[in-house]
Parts: sequence; structure tokens; C-alpha cells
Amino acid sequence: MLTLEQYRNKLLGCWLGKNIGGTLGAPFEWYRQFNDVTFYAQDLHGEPLPNDDLDIQLLWLIAMEERGLGLTSHTLAEYWMLYVTPHWAEYGNAKIHMRAGLVPPLCGMLNNDFKDSCGAFIRSEIWAAICPGAPALAAQHAYRDAVIDHGDGEGVYAAVFAAALESAAFVESDIRKLLAVGLSYIPEDCGVAEAVRCAVHCRDEGMSWQDTRDRILTDYRGECFFGRLDHISQRDQERGFAHGQRGWDAPSNMAILVVGLLWGEGDFGRSLCTTVNCGEDTDCTAATLGAIFGIIHGIDGIPARWKEPIGRGIKTACLNLGELGIYGGQLPQSIDELSDRVLRLALQMHLRHGLPLVTDLCGDEPTTYPLYAGDFRYALYRYLGCPEYVFDFFKVYVDYGHGPGVRAEEPKVIKLHVENTYKVQEMLQVRWHVPEGWSVTPAAHGTVFVPQQAVEDHTRTLVFTLETGVIQQGIIRSVVEITVQGRPGVMMVPVVLLHDSLTI
Repeated sequence: MLTLEQYRNKLLGCWLGKNIGGTLGAPFEWYRQFNDVTFYAQDLHGEPLPNDDLDIQLLWLIAMEERGLGLTSHTLAEYWMLYVTPHWAEYGNAKIHMRAGLVPPLCGMLNNDFKDSCGAFIRSEIWAAICPGAPALAAQHAYRDAVIDHGDGEGVYAAVFAAALESAAFVESDIRKLLAVGLSYIPEDCGVAEAVRCAVHCRDEGMSWQDTRDRILTDYRGECFFGRLDHISQRDQERGFAHGQRGWDAPSNMAILVVGLLWGEGDFGRSLCTTVNCGEDTDCTAATLGAIFGIIHGIDGIPARWKEPIGRGIKTACLNLGELGIYGGQLPQSIDELSDRVLRLALQMHLRHGLPLVTDLCGDEPTTYPLYAGDFRYALYRYLGCPEYVFDFFKVYVDYGHGPGVRAEEPKVIKLHVENTYKVQEMLQVRWHVPEGWSVTPAAHGTVFVPQQAVEDHTRTLVFTLETGVIQQGIIRSVVEITVQGRPGVMMVPVVLLHDSLTI
């Protein structure tokens, strides 16, 4: 169990460790080489470097403060479009597809060479921090976040792995157990899981961290930085590490993070420097490792020599400051302010779900959550790749099959998975509204019975074929109207298709 004093100490450790790791690794980011880092490589004058690994987490903090807990991917995507400024890699790819009308996870799936990259696990701490000791809750939030720009890729698994591990780290300190917790939330055959297990196996075999790093790059590397040979050492070129799949970076970098955790043996500086010295996405791996260490040991467990040069401030890199208050006035300015605001959200989460926090808010004893995923892993990924629409008593998932592309005069199959989330069974009326000249089979209007939540199979899958007619625009919008017989509520589910006429 956590007292509020212990929890806040761990929050401070999380954010300070994040800033330290990001700053330490920043000068070596995306160089494929062995580094020789033992301390900061620059004079910091008491401030951290701007940290894009932390920026979007600050935005999610504000989103929860403004819109409440339990944010959907759609709400997070709205904040993304308003406030996330970069157009690079997966960030930009998601933005251009959201502008076209595609919602998560479709905006993170289409034309995305970087859906297997690192941009989601680097922003996982906020979800662990509001769900301390409750990995399933943290994993669910991280999933809804990650699909925005990583769709159905390895980047999603990396984010879920990190968030679950970090949430458990508030109540568990054994690194091996924490790795097992994180692995329990992702598919056993995904690249992230295989790469992490590879690092653990190498440690058990007594290999050096250098040989382990080479093993990871041999089996799990992506392309070096946009194929640029000036970002890869001659040694690594000679070993055949110059080539790989573009953007397939989450597996190797998550494994490198694990190398730092295992070979660092509980020493803060050794853990961070080992990770940075492996190369690759050094600011991201070191920042996440620093956060994990800070959660486990608290801010008091971080040595003073690492704290003093960097201070307790926060510097941003990729947010639209002009709209976030008066030139960023809504953003926390220090790790202390950030921790205090996160703590308030965690107390709200505690009132809603119960957490292993010792408070006087509830008369009950603190809740003990199971750390391992169990059957929850199946539920988490059951509709991977499908936009989720959450209503008062139902969830609807739209399955586009192979994507949202459609061509004139060619049928398009759409599946709707309708889940009852309440204790009462219902008869639903389903009506399609499609463009003029289109038709829907088996029918554009009908009824379906959905059992109550307590029944094992409380989801119904409806399969429709859209018979397309002439298409005169690039974006085609349809709507599925779902109503409950005898009740006034209306659930409107958008279906957005892209005219794929130019692709061969």
C-alpha cells in the first residue's frame, strides 16, 4: 500500500528521472554506435534540456483536468490536433490522416512507416502515475493514447508494456517481477515481447551488455536513422547493422532499456549510462528508464550529483504554447507542480476505481489490484485496429477490414461490434445513412438483440456490405444510427471512407 507521502515522493522521482534520462541521452539520439557516456555531456546551468518525451504527457494532464478522467482516443486526438506541433514521422502521419477525417486508430495505421516506433512508450508515465498499483487501468489508458499515432503497431505494445510496468513499480520494486508484469499485458509473439525476453535471456546466460546489445540489433533492429551512414559507426556497418525495416524501432529500444535495468543492478548512473551507451533512441530509452528508477526508489533514491546540474524545472519542445493559457501558462513549470496536479487526478481515480493508496477519502481499506494481466490482455486487444465509440450503456467498434479505402462500384464490407456495458439486455434499432446511390446489404435498417453485460457473450457483430455507386469526392461519410427501443437516446456512429481510386 502507498501513503500519499510515499506516492508523491515516487511521482517526483518519476519526473526528475525522466528529465535526467532525456537530457543525458539527447546529444546521442539516433546514432547507431557504442557511446562512452559517464555523465552529462553539456553544461546545463541548472536546467534540463527541452524534453518532447514529456510534452504530450503534460497535454494529457491538461486534457484530464479540463475533460475529466476516462478520456477516449477521440478526445485525446482532438487535443493532439490543437496542440501538438511537429509533423515528423508518426506524429505528422497521424495529423494528416486526422485532417482527412480518419479517427484513431485508423489515423495511426494508414501509410505509417513509423507505427512500430518509439513515440508512444515515451509518454506512458502519466497513465501509470494516475493509476499507481493498478496496471490494467494504466494499460487501458496507454492503449487509447498509443493508437492515435501507432495504430495497430508495435508502438502500441511498447506503450502498454511500459505503462503496466511503471504502474506496478509504485508497489513492487523487483525488476524481474516488473518485467513479467509488463510482458503479461502484450502478446507473447509481438516483437517487443520477443526482444525483451531476448535481453533477459542474455542476462541469464552471463553475457556482457555489449554482446547483448549486438544480439538485439542482430535480431530486432530497424533501419538506422533514415538510412544515413553518418549516423552509424564503421564497426556497426561492418556487422551488417546498416539496414533494417524503416520505423521498426520499438522492439530493439525497449530491449535496450531492459539492458540498462538489468545490467545497472540498481545503480542509477550505471543504469542510465549503460542504456545510453547502447546507442539508438538514447533520449527516449534513458528518459523512460530514469522514470522507472524514480518510481521505484523515489526522488530520494536519485543521487545528488545527478540532481544538482538539472534542477526541478520543465522545458517543452513541441506544444502550441500560444493556446495553452498565456504562452503556456497552463503547463506545469516544475516537477513539483506536475506532481501535485497528477496527485489530484490520482485521488479522483481512487474515488472512482479504488487504488492501493492510503487516504481518508473512503471508509474502505485500500484496494489491492492484481498486477498481472490474465484474461484482460485478450479484452484489451480484441478490437485492435477498430475505432471505438463509447456511449452511456454501449460501446461500438467499427471494423474496416483492410482499411478505410473504397472504390466506385466495388463492395465494401464493414463490421460493427456492439457491446452492452450495462446490466440490462436491449433490443437495438440500427439504421444506415449512406450517400445517394449506395445501398446496404443485408438491409440498411433492422433490429438486433444484445444480452446484458453479465452474460458471457454480451457483444453482437453485425456484418454489412456497402454497395458503392458513383464517388465524386475523396472523403465519403456515412453514419450508423443506433437507438434503443422505447428509449430516447440516439447513438450516432460515423463511418469514414477514403476514395482509393489512384492506388494501383
